[in-house]
Amino acid sequence: MTTARKFTVALVQMRMGADPEANFASALRRIREAARLGANIVCLPELFRTQYFCQREDLRLFDLAEPIPGPSTAKLAEVARETGVAIVASLFERRAPGLYHNTAVTLDATGEIADIYRKMHIPDDPLYYEKYYFAPGDLGFRAVDAAGARVGTLICWDQWYPEGARLTALQGAEMLFYPTAIGWHPAEKDEFGAAQFDAWRTMQRAHAIANGVYVAAVNRVGLEHGDVQGNRATGPGLEFWGGSFLADPFGRIVAKAGHEAEEIVLGEIDRGLIEETRRNWPFLRDRRVDAYAPISQRFIEPAHGHAGHKEHK
Repeated sequence: MTTARKFTVALVQMRMGADPEANFASALRRIREAARLGANIVCLPELFRTQYFCQREDLRLFDLAEPIPGPSTAKLAEVARETGVAIVASLFERRAPGLYHNTAVTLDATGEIADIYRKMHIPDDPLYYEKYYFAPGDLGFRAVDAAGARVGTLICWDQWYPEGARLTALQGAEMLFYPTAIGWHPAEKDEFGAAQFDAWRTMQRAHAIANGVYVAAVNRVGLEHGDVQGNRATGPGLEFWGGSFLADPFGRIVAKAGHEAEEIVLGEIDRGLIEETRRNWPFLRDRRVDAYAPISQRFIEPAHGHAGHKEHK
């Protein structure tokens, strides 16, 4: 484990086929390659073992789930020990009969499971039918020591919620990973595609700035119809837009991938820059924690009239 001021992260942007074992073997090859290139911690995309199966509701697809610890974590642990890198991997977790989660596992360089995080925000949109498969996470937002740094992992839909990023940063996270599966509906791409991608990247850059942390988004690429177990979803599918990137505490893009190719994106984390940024932009210092209690409410009804003044007819 490194305790250096600087360390290197690798974001594995992948294309997934219909065979889960082939996808898994491809991921392991890329972890080894990232280690050879000098990475200290490697992050894989969301649910990397398969094509994105949540494009349809199919009872048979629950067979894809596995326990944690389980077969995938055992193989990942072997590679972590072999290469000396920490790994963040998103898996379809079978917690109990009828209870499943979208779960990210962080393994340290010794192959031990340092932490698990269960996706907190579960979407239910056209071709993203995740509520059918996943129960919401119940472990809260978490940060853990890995690769000599304090890291936090959230998953895909979580990336739109500033509360999750902030609560993870408040636990000392210096680096936020967002394993992701996000793309365009092909019919919408021409009209809305550029704006959708820009909003996605801008939101996560904002997490980096607001919390003084590094943020990594790790996406997949390719047109998918959820080809798994000899079945596929009907319709045009989803075109995953790649664009994996690493942003520094100023929100600057340190490293990025394109929209179509499989890539290993390497970026340097300078822990000293986190301290420097927070000294100059002390957002955490200046928070008004005494005034934020209403954030836990679902909605705040608008007040009538003006506080402290009587209305006169």
